[in-house]
Amino acid sequence: METYLTVDIGNSAVSIALLKGLRVYYSENVDVNQPVREFTGAMKKVLATVRRGNHDLTAVLVCSVVPAKNRSVRNLITKNLGIRPHFVGEELDVPLINKYRDPAQVGRDRLVGAYAAQKLFGQPAIIIDFGTAITLDVLSRDGHYMGGIIVPGMRLSLESLHSKAALLPRIEEVRRPRSVIGRTTEHSILSGLVYGYGEMCRGLVRRISRDIEGRPGIVVTGGYARLMVQFLSELAPAVDTHLVHKGLVLCYHHHIRA
Repeated sequence: METYLTVDIGNSAVSIALLKGLRVYYSENVDVNQPVREFTGAMKKVLATVRRGNHDLTAVLVCSVVPAKNRSVRNLITKNLGIRPHFVGEELDVPLINKYRDPAQVGRDRLVGAYAAQKLFGQPAIIIDFGTAITLDVLSRDGHYMGGIIVPGMRLSLESLHSKAALLPRIEEVRRPRSVIGRTTEHSILSGLVYGYGEMCRGLVRRISRDIEGRPGIVVTGGYARLMVQFLSELAPAVDTHLVHKGLVLCYHHHIRA
């Protein structure tokens, strides 16, 4: 079975995975915002682990929403693995009809995730990614990418609250409180965050569903997917925390057949 190394360069982390076909069997994250020397060292360490595994890589596939990191990541992969990576938007395209007013504005990770949802779970669909930003992306009944919604992410909201409000504490761990009504400041913040975002997403799914033809499937991904999926349980959502990595492989499959 073919083996792929996939790299998702996001605003908070570089997510790296090894896949056999569409099965992820190794994954690692590298903080994208650390100083250049530390970032380079962390990437080299992960790539050394990949190299020591003697994987017969079919391809290295990269999706990025941080253009400033593209050259360094490309050079690190080429130098440490001896393979030239395929970047979405350069060597690799996402085979979706994009209905955005300016298609180039859509984050490539959003398109890759939408394509993965289409191929793995069908259409129409609403894809919710609980990442640095929370995004809701919409696939029509015809499989077209229709656009979506962008909301500041949960960790981003916590950091903003702490930095702008002198008496509010930093919350290190995002978790669901036992009750909605907070009895401490930390409890109150977590309640607003988790229950507030949960109800928001549930409401947005209802509104989006009224605007598209057919009953959409719900696909949930991102770092807080397993925490937040409970708020969508009545919609029988699919959860796939490696959706973008699988989407990269699916884009490559389409590329080599084209």
